[in-house]
Amino acid sequence: MSGSPNARPPRLIVVDDEEHLRDMVAEYLEQSGYSVRTASGGGPLDLLLGQDDADLLLLDVHMPGEDGLSIARRIRAGSTVPIILLTAASDIVDKIVGLEIGADDYMTKPFDLRELRARVRALLRRRHLAVPAVSKDDVAESQRLKKLPFGKVFLDVEARCLLRDDGASETLTAMEFDLIQVFVQNPDRVLTRDRLLDLAHNRDNSPFDRSIDVRVTRIRKKIEIDPAKPQTIKTVRGAGYIYTPGKRPL
Repeated sequence: MSGSPNARPPRLIVVDDEEHLRDMVAEYLEQSGYSVRTASGGGPLDLLLGQDDADLLLLDVHMPGEDGLSIARRIRAGSTVPIILLTAASDIVDKIVGLEIGADDYMTKPFDLRELRARVRALLRRRHLAVPAVSKDDVAESQRLKKLPFGKVFLDVEARCLLRDDGASETLTAMEFDLIQVFVQNPDRVLTRDRLLDLAHNRDNSPFDRSIDVRVTRIRKKIEIDPAKPQTIKTVRGAGYIYTPGKRPL
């Protein structure tokens, strides 16, 4: 891990009811410089989070009692901590539902530990990267007010969240912010799903192109006056999506 020798290592929690798997993942990630705790389910996870926050969660989907999807939904209701779901190869529904409720990424079992480590690094890196540059038309106002008009809300590029007119804020997951960042940097340009995957997720390829559609749907619910008739992020049939900056006054 790079950085100051006194820097606190990122705190991870691996949640899986299979002891051998969570111990194997924890040992591997600890060797890579992370601080890793483990939990067998939702209850033990809550106890760990009560003792200390986490910088990233790895959640197995299929566990007895409260499953990973329920845990992710509950965690996401009050936190933007990055979440990676661990799913079975055939569970495409779980992947879709997981992304819809706010998970940031998923890994299909069995997975390569090196790829898991790369996903963890990418999510943590995106969470702490500097905010994107804004367009020339908005740079003066954004520097003064630290926010950009984005649909019916404002994008706070420093806090990485959305602001409503009444001043209330709405959190964004790391990948939601990354996707918005790509749209802001490419106004009035049609972007294919493949291009969005490349730019927003820092991956050469993804086996799950539907993830872009799921994230766009989630973002539209937060920024559009009528998500069923989007005016800010529009669908270009057969091509992809286009971001059309609004002209609302600040």
